[in-house]
Amino acid sequence: MFLCVSPNPAVDKRITLAALVPGGIHRAQAVESFPGGKSTHVAMVLKALGHEPHWIGMCGGSTGQQVVAGLTSLAIEPHVVRVSGETRTNLEIIDAAAVVTEIREPGAPVGPHEIAEFERACHRLFKTGGKSAVVIFSGSLPPGAPDDLYARLITSARHSGCRTLLDTSGESLRAALSAHPDFVKPNRDEAAGALNFAVDSNNAAAEAARRLIASGARSAALSLGSAGMLYAAGEHAPTLFAQAVPLNPRSTVGCGDAALAGFAHSFCSGASPGEALRKAAACAAANCLADSPGAVRSEAIQEFAAQVRIEPFPAAP
Repeated sequence: MFLCVSPNPAVDKRITLAALVPGGIHRAQAVESFPGGKSTHVAMVLKALGHEPHWIGMCGGSTGQQVVAGLTSLAIEPHVVRVSGETRTNLEIIDAAAVVTEIREPGAPVGPHEIAEFERACHRLFKTGGKSAVVIFSGSLPPGAPDDLYARLITSARHSGCRTLLDTSGESLRAALSAHPDFVKPNRDEAAGALNFAVDSNNAAAEAARRLIASGARSAALSLGSAGMLYAAGEHAPTLFAQAVPLNPRSTVGCGDAALAGFAHSFCSGASPGEALRKAAACAAANCLADSPGAVRSEAIQEFAAQVRIEPFPAAP
């Protein structure tokens, strides 16, 4: 059982135009909307990998209904906690030069009773899944949610025997490390912010992964964008590096989420650390060419997996 936890889901709106000019008036060439938020992208990629993921999130208003309808149309089972505020909309603007500009709304504030109901609903699903469940926590927290929400949910999931994966940033990442998630996957900037440590080179990224593990995570990967990805499968495990597959991306939105799904899939399949990193890198590459974030093709994942090179870091002389 895969369960994707989404405290702050969104509708992803993509606008395509000739050029984005600050202060100008623009006529869109195309406008598309998709169910969004990081956990939604993870669930979509897990679906492409052959799984039947569940999804739980706090949804409100017409945009919340749109998210749920979109998940249902993708055959992803939603578990919904209704909230009074309107679910946010994230905007992705793509110009003719394939430059992507993102505008992310913070989300509507949630109250203590809504947070409590969300935690109860998650706990029921954790107990249902038990030792067979892999729980993926990803994305930002909505205004009003406590910084330790992920930490509390991870603790609850672990008490039920679930394996836990986390992809978030800032104070929520820092707080969640004390709950000992089985795996964390920030990007370079998110790791730097949580650790107060400049991640300005691959050597620094490898050190950041070790610091994440020393701070409580059982394993850690760092997304380095076009530079690739690093993965340490444990405190005493060697650090592995995957170079990014050369390609011309349509959009990189959701690539980190696709990589997270690849790791989650690998944890259940008994893959080696090197094969887990290969699958994650292939999922990220496939997402670069997808029609929308998370809408990857399983064939593309297989094709890119054959191109991914895994090597120890630092490489042997």
